[in-house]
Amino acid sequence: MADTAAPPSLAEATGWLGAEVSDRDGAVVGRAHALFVDQTGGDPAWLIVQTGRRRGARLVALPLRDCAGAPFGVWTAHDAGVIRGAPVVDPTRPLRREHELTICAHFGIGQSVGRAAEVAGRSDGCVTAQPAR
Repeated sequence: MADTAAPPSLAEATGWLGAEVSDRDGAVVGRAHALFVDQTGGDPAWLIVQTGRRRGARLVALPLRDCAGAPFGVWTAHDAGVIRGAPVVDPTRPLRREHELTICAHFGIGQSVGRAAEVAGRSDGCVTAQPAR
């Protein structure tokens, strides 16, 4: 079995804030706006991306494990349409278990892998991620 790359550290991901975010084909889909960290461990879990322009802007969460720093900003393994259709998040409020599982499902992350597996066993309604400070 191949080793998977470690997710970005909090320091690395914080350095991405304000940078352009590009989809898997290199098209710019938004700008890195904020981060969510795991409620219990404090590890970064989600990159919050502002898509669209001012009036039509939406804030969505991208799985941080699917993002990488690049010379042009941040690259993600997801398609622009999937990103633009992601559930909206409020970067000032914590995420609850059910909302995280909905976001995971949108990105095709099953409950037995990745972030979904990390939060699936936690209590219904509990806070699983919080805004990074």
